[in-house]
Amino acid sequence: MCSISFVNLISISLSCFLLSLYFLLNNMVYFIEFELVSLNSLSIVMTLLFDWMSLLFMSFVLMIASLVIFYSKEYMSSDENINRFIMLVLMFVLSMMMLIISPNLISTLLGWDGLGLVSYCLVIYFQNVKSFNAGMLTALSNRIGDVALLLAIAWMLNYGSWNYIFYLEVMKNDYEMLMIGFLVMLAAMTKSAQIPFSSWLPAAMAAPTPVSALVHSSTLVTAGVYLLIRFNILLSTSWLGQLLLLLSGLTMFMAGLGANFWIWFKKIIALSTLSQLGLMMSILSMGFYKLAMFNLLTHALFKALLFMCAGAIIHNMNNSQDIRLMGGLSIHMPLTSACFDVSNLALCGMPFLAGFYSKDMILEIVMISNINLFSFFLFFFSTGLTVSYSFQLVYYSMTGDLNCGSLNMLNDESLIMLRGMMGLLIMSIIGGSMLNWLIFPYPYMICLPLSMKLLTLFVCILGGLLGYLISLTNLYSLNKSFIFYNFSTFLGSMWFMPYISTYGMIFYPLNYGQIVVKSFDQGWSEYFGGQHLYQKLVNYSQILFLMHNNSLKIYLMLFVFWILILFNFLLFI
Repeated sequence: MCSISFVNLISISLSCFLLSLYFLLNNMVYFIEFELVSLNSLSIVMTLLFDWMSLLFMSFVLMIASLVIFYSKEYMSSDENINRFIMLVLMFVLSMMMLIISPNLISTLLGWDGLGLVSYCLVIYFQNVKSFNAGMLTALSNRIGDVALLLAIAWMLNYGSWNYIFYLEVMKNDYEMLMIGFLVMLAAMTKSAQIPFSSWLPAAMAAPTPVSALVHSSTLVTAGVYLLIRFNILLSTSWLGQLLLLLSGLTMFMAGLGANFWIWFKKIIALSTLSQLGLMMSILSMGFYKLAMFNLLTHALFKALLFMCAGAIIHNMNNSQDIRLMGGLSIHMPLTSACFDVSNLALCGMPFLAGFYSKDMILEIVMISNINLFSFFLFFFSTGLTVSYSFQLVYYSMTGDLNCGSLNMLNDESLIMLRGMMGLLIMSIIGGSMLNWLIFPYPYMICLPLSMKLLTLFVCILGGLLGYLISLTNLYSLNKSFIFYNFSTFLGSMWFMPYISTYGMIFYPLNYGQIVVKSFDQGWSEYFGGQHLYQKLVNYSQILFLMHNNSLKIYLMLFVFWILILFNFLLFI
């Protein structure tokens, strides 16, 4: 099933890519409508939208999904139900396709809810308590966005149709209809885990690593960004954009800061995704939707590769995720380490790799845009933090000696896994320049003073230096972050957001619920209700059974008792 899925997905991906080139060069948009039901004046129509954006995104999603499925063939080989796993991944991709090609809020909701449902099934795939908790947190956080989307659908009744793509220009000038934009933005923020809905994203790491590679690169978390790219007109002309800029900037800063204080391999990469999502959302809120799309596609390439490398390393380390136990992996796993380093450099924005073209352009456009100093600081400081934790990750895992003496390292670089990674490695190197030439018809020429032009490079070097200094620990000395333990716990736990948005929110309802259950369900209502009544009936039926057992003594005693009552009654009269 892995091989069949891989071949089909990669061939459809190539077809979509060639179609997207054709649409882009000829500036074409296709609407395809299927009339599902026609009854008198009622007509239920299914609409699909094909333009360069949807086709290009579809081709990238399908390509990454095909390589992830190919990679899963080896990674999930010990799983007896691997076909079930592949089916879930295919359903996940199908839901994403539905979302991408929908210009209609109803059909968008089908893909949106499909993503939420299948993501729950994939997060709880390894069936243990931690996975179940993470799955519930993921599903319930995303339900907030689903409700917002349902409300937006209800609000769209003010117009003649649910095809939002036709009404965006009208909504822009209609202040009452900004409510639809606000609800869609709320939905996108929950799906893309912006503040204050960020706590589910690191929890979703309980899913198998191939799923994480798919979720964090091109499917679940990017659905919100993609939907807002479609609604970009509403953001750039109202206060919604300013609100989103603030929240996404804080998300970017918070995730970058938190990743520097974590030691779990996948958790650091998850927080880096959160940081990049903040970057996409913030540039989108400023009105540069093509640039957000460009960053979305380049990020998908190297982030999927980063997760695949992490999966291979964890696989080889006997499922240990502690980066302090790693070291010298460049000797033990040279090819995986090379892929890991390239994807990390692309994440940092190393010149001429995929991440450089989008990130450098975003930061230079921020410099020439009319934004406040606080947002400017968040953009550049978060970039420095990205380089810092990436350097830390490479330093701990690649340099020095292997620190896990008690763990037997497998020293096994699987050929199947490497083949899956090699496809993404090539794309991570050439993808950025290729997309840059495709998406922007003429090259951006941004003229800046030398000091500002070199600011990005300076921030990256400073971030790398900071990462190196944090990582410098001897065997007997505590890690620098443990000296300020309370501070590092605060930053590492995303400013206590999981405690506030999950444990804090549910503590009192659960507490009161337990009191109510104890006092009512298992207390008074039990005593006066079902259980007590049942017990009394059992006792009475036992007495009746004894009486009906034709015992002569009981019969005579009852007869005497009856005569006495009758005699007393006669005397009373």
